Amino acid sequence: MLSTRDTEYSVPLGCPGRYCGIYLELDNETCGACPAGFRRRAVGDALCAPCSGQPSLYDWLYLGFMALLPIVFHWIAIGACVAKRMSSVRVIFFYVCSLIECCIAVIITLLVLEPFGSLSLRSCPVSQLSDWYTLLHNPSINYQYTLHCAQEAVYPLYSAVCIYYAIALLVMIIVRPIIAKIIALVARGVHRFRRKPSANGKQPRDESTD
Repeated sequence: MLSTRDTEYSVPLGCPGRYCGIYLELDNETCGACPAGFRRRAVGDALCAPCSGQPSLYDWLYLGFMALLPIVFHWIAIGACVAKRMSSVRVIFFYVCSLIECCIAVIITLLVLEPFGSLSLRSCPVSQLSDWYTLLHNPSINYQYTLHCAQEAVYPLYSAVCIYYAIALLVMIIVRPIIAKIIALVARGVHRFRRKPSANGKQPRDESTD
């Protein structure tokens, strides 16, 4: 953090670098990284302003692509490991189950991000490529020390994806074993019913072959 007591930078003059800003809720004039959901207003304005925009079409396409990746990986794993040992009906059931798990994770992710409890998102606009890599743009003060201002300037395109993956993993760990157990019990019951002998001790005759 860079304080106005150590340098001549202040609120009117701004902060060094592209992403260092002043968060007024801290009741000081310290230059540093803006908190999550905030971003420096402009080059000449060092105040951290809340992200109040709406995601653009490209933002939604990016989020949709990142949301589809776990579904594709789930289906590849199911096709490679489960399809060889189970019937096609049960394999399809696992496909649908993985899709539902990811849909649940998407809904929960949208609800926990600001605005809370809503399926909409508020975001900071992406204006240049460096917005994705703020860690590489920490300013050097008088070539003596570095002011660390790495932040999520593309909020919530990083945090939304990380939260979604964590929730999807948690939902899979909770839901998938239950679904697998139910499928196993149902299949075992159907198998026993089909092999249940008749009253004379013989296997029941399949009338469909007559």
